[in-house]
Amino acid sequence: MSARDIFHRAVRSALDKDGWIITDDPLSVKVDEIEFYIDLGAERLIGAQKAGQKIAVEIKSFLGTSEISDFYVALGQTLTYRSALRKKDPDRVLYLAISEDIYRDFFIRAFIQEIIAEHRLKLIIFEPITEEVLLWKE
Repeated sequence: MSARDIFHRAVRSALDKDGWIITDDPLSVKVDEIEFYIDLGAERLIGAQKAGQKIAVEIKSFLGTSEISDFYVALGQTLTYRSALRKKDPDRVLYLAISEDIYRDFFIRAFIQEIIAEHRLKLIIFEPITEEVLLWKE
């Protein structure tokens, strides 16, 4: 299992504040003897007696020396985790959690937006200091 991202606690707290119940920290998914550890699993009830929404969240800080290299890793990991979830937990939706700063400084670039749209990535944009979800991007 890999080390936790520097923003792990902030995202966990932000999801909690947003009404999500953290069910897995980390969420383990095993496919063909390959075990993946997605940073968080969470769910939220819809109505008193109805089944809830289930999500998985991969958290990325983008604090490396190259934003594009960090993006390559985040994209590859996210696509791999989404495929694993489709096989083992198809009701769970995967989100990539990124800070508002990296969203504003890198993710809003036109070409990056094209890649996000092409791969239908879902994003959670959060504020690490206040530990709040600012935006859910479908």
